[in-house]
Amino acid sequence: MFEIIKSGGWMMLPIILSSICAMAIIGERFWALQRNKILPPDLIHQIWLLSREKKLDNRALLNLRVSSPLGCILAVGIANRHHGRAVMKECIEEVGRKVVHDLERYLNTLGTIATIGPLLGLLGTVFGMIDIFASLMEHGAGDPSALAGGISVALITTAAGLTVGIPSLIFHRYFEGLVDGYVVDMESEALRLIDILNGDREDT
Repeated sequence: MFEIIKSGGWMMLPIILSSICAMAIIGERFWALQRNKILPPDLIHQIWLLSREKKLDNRALLNLRVSSPLGCILAVGIANRHHGRAVMKECIEEVGRKVVHDLERYLNTLGTIATIGPLLGLLGTVFGMIDIFASLMEHGAGDPSALAGGISVALITTAAGLTVGIPSLIFHRYFEGLVDGYVVDMESEALRLIDILNGDREDT
């Protein structure tokens, strides 16, 4: 394996660094975007019970705000519940945009790696082909097997770049879809909370 990497030349270094960065982001996002961490089950019901027992004080709101992204959104809505439905929705939307931005953390970087990985590999191959043709001009065709070997070495960086780019693209799309699903669910939960606190519906 080391010999293959060495054969790819100096362009293998940024490709390897990109792969390490991509793996770190993928691992971190899998850990951070667990559903139970983003959308704790029965959170609305717990809030409704606290509201019914008149325990939604500042301490409870602080605990709710730091508990999860959904909790952060709902805490803002609860804090503004006395200002009416319109103000609650506006505050929830404002905080929601920040929460979504946090959920999408590092995804731009992962998307960039998915794009530049194959390009770095192609660039390495181009440099390798330039070296091969420069050698041909200087020494002639010589042994065709040596020429074929040189071309195969030049293509190593393309293969490496694709190996980094394809999984990065797959996980980038997966995490984007995951975040979009969470956003829809958080919007639904926030509207449900607004209805409950305004007496338009009962918690079920």
